[in-house]
Amino acid sequence: MKRTAVINVVGLTESLICEHTPHLKAFVQKNSLSKIVPAFPGVTCTAQSNYLTGKPPTEHGIVANGWYNRELAEVQFWKQSNHVVHGRKIWDELRELDSNFTCAKLFWWYNMYSTADYSITPRPMYPADGRKFFDIYAWPYSMRPEIKKELGDFPFPTFWGPAAGVKTPQGERDAASRWIANSAKWTENKYQPTLSLVYLPHLDYNLQRLGPKHPDVKNDLREIDAIVGDLILFFELRGVQVILLSEYGITPVDTPIHLNRIFRKKGWLTIKEELGLELLDCGASKVFAVADHQVAHVYINDRSLEKEVRNVLESEPAIQHVLGGNEKAQWGIGSARAGDLIAVSKENAWFTYYYWLDDAVAPDFARCVDIHRKPGYDPVELFLDPKIPAVKLKIAWRLLKKKLGFRMLMNVIPLDAALVKGSHGCRPANEKDWPVFIGANANGGRLESTDVYTKIKAAVLD
Repeated sequence: MKRTAVINVVGLTESLICEHTPHLKAFVQKNSLSKIVPAFPGVTCTAQSNYLTGKPPTEHGIVANGWYNRELAEVQFWKQSNHVVHGRKIWDELRELDSNFTCAKLFWWYNMYSTADYSITPRPMYPADGRKFFDIYAWPYSMRPEIKKELGDFPFPTFWGPAAGVKTPQGERDAASRWIANSAKWTENKYQPTLSLVYLPHLDYNLQRLGPKHPDVKNDLREIDAIVGDLILFFELRGVQVILLSEYGITPVDTPIHLNRIFRKKGWLTIKEELGLELLDCGASKVFAVADHQVAHVYINDRSLEKEVRNVLESEPAIQHVLGGNEKAQWGIGSARAGDLIAVSKENAWFTYYYWLDDAVAPDFARCVDIHRKPGYDPVELFLDPKIPAVKLKIAWRLLKKKLGFRMLMNVIPLDAALVKGSHGCRPANEKDWPVFIGANANGGRLESTDVYTKIKAAVLD
């Protein structure tokens, strides 16, 4: 077997490989580039699951980054157990072919309790008194204290939220991706895995925050190029072949779609008041949407409304496609976890989870970075609320209160979806905005997302 490192440069597309990315350009010229036909939906958890199982969501079950659990009547986002991904993983097949094979899974998703040999993933600690401590989970357990001793604490605030992709007291603009790249070097030096899977999210932040056409994105391109170039050199000097790939391409957006507000005005949502604020009660609602970038899973508890719901979706000008039973199967997402209907936005639009009609009664978590409590994905978490005077001083004061042991609410996130300038999930019209696969065995043409599995396997077995 040939030792291989697969570096996932999130958001990388052919259109972004330019004068600001000399190392990436040189790697393409040395190897070859295939455009990956985007997974559907083109989001992290689905794309990675396609790559690592060789199957579509119909078979592996990962229909989005989160979905509605019908048995628990709860929306669940960003779960971490690998058990939710059905099917055999690439490392299991390769281990069957050679018992000496080992795999390191570094910050790829669904990283807990997998059968990969080594893994590191973000995982905060939540003591019973309500506090939250940023940390990582690693397997074997000995990795966690050892790597933190060598590299320091993972700069968690720079991994997601207002501090991601910008310079703050929490870290440099590229702090999260640089720490992950260093963890890949550390793991290689210590364990020499046959297959290393490395996740570098740096481009994801400002491509969504500013949009891919913004002139300042050139800084992000230079920064990720430096990290990737250094990592390529490190692996190649150790005789490890490198594959670069990405999960999706991010395109400009200017139109947020508030499906739950539309459904609420139709009388289909059930809203529960708690402490004067509004919570969406999914289990008691007739219809509701779970938004994830440019795809929304619409769950219909009152099936007599399905035709009317479809009519509402099809009348929304920013929605490109509405998928029912047969269409879901054709699109490879015929899983029981999927919505009863799936709405796909036009390329310039995206879906919010917002369901309140008055910001004064929005739930407290809406103004926080809270990826697990929100019933949908929220890219507005990348922003600080411009309406808050001296917002950075407010953050410093809240952090001081936390350090002193007081309860505090870091409610500094705005409720203005118009701030978001980039999104992903649908299939971009321009193939140069599709994800890429770059390596010696790329064919220069199109590659189905499920065939990435075969390509990685072939590279290791070369």
